[in-house]
Amino acid sequence: MEFKDLEIFQLVAEKGTVTEVAKELNYVQSNITSRIQKLETELSTPLFNRHRRGMILTPEGKKLLAYSKKILLLTDEMKRAVSNKNEPIGKLEIGTVETVYYLPNILSSYIKKYENVDLSLVTGVTESLEEEVLHHKLDGAFITASNVHPDLESYEVFDEELVLISNNRHLALEELKNEPFLCFREGCGYRARLERWYQNQNIVPQKVMEFGTLETILRSVSMGLGISFVPKSAVAHLEQNGDITCHKLPSEYSKVKTVFIRRADSYLTSSIEKFIEIIEHNRQGASL
Repeated sequence: MEFKDLEIFQLVAEKGTVTEVAKELNYVQSNITSRIQKLETELSTPLFNRHRRGMILTPEGKKLLAYSKKILLLTDEMKRAVSNKNEPIGKLEIGTVETVYYLPNILSSYIKKYENVDLSLVTGVTESLEEEVLHHKLDGAFITASNVHPDLESYEVFDEELVLISNNRHLALEELKNEPFLCFREGCGYRARLERWYQNQNIVPQKVMEFGTLETILRSVSMGLGISFVPKSAVAHLEQNGDITCHKLPSEYSKVKTVFIRRADSYLTSSIEKFIEIIEHNRQGASL
């Protein structure tokens, strides 16, 4: 059984058709088909149910998919461990919540110093980023610190203050309770904190509106669409310009830490090790 056969098997399972996989890999369809048939012969069991519109995993195929994912993850980690050098090289996939104030400094310092690393960045909410790191889909991620999973190792990035923001109508905090709440989807650490404040104040928001980007939320707040709960550092310029007003909540809701997480049991490659060093250096510089 070859690793490439398992990779092709996973792609067919994901896309559901040989045609799409052949197109993505730039292979002829017969090559893809023969590799799947080879696996089925080796394992003495059909892995897919074929139908007009594509292919669906059999129960045995689903079992193989779970094992093949583990095998290929370990294979990738083995390659990185064996070929690891002092100079970082290769891919580094990082996730982040949208509001990491010092992120541009961290990324800029790292990319300039380690040009041979192919760094990619994806955004998301804390809960989903944790899951992606746990399932080896990301090498690490910046999240809002809460109850970090025991399989994850975390590194402090910086402390942050969250503020409730409204447009420049200078409403009292009591009046803001009835305003629509603009936020990211479920799983966002900031949203969870404001919802806890609502709950402790016996408030039921009349309307909750979910948005995909921080920029959209801030523009909507400045236009009077509702209120939001965001890092003060992300809106200091808008407050200075008079576009929004910041309202403080008690520290048990507003004081948060941003941390960088990685799987504790994953091999510490030079790429991720140097990235953590940049984070630590940036944190020390920010505290001076």
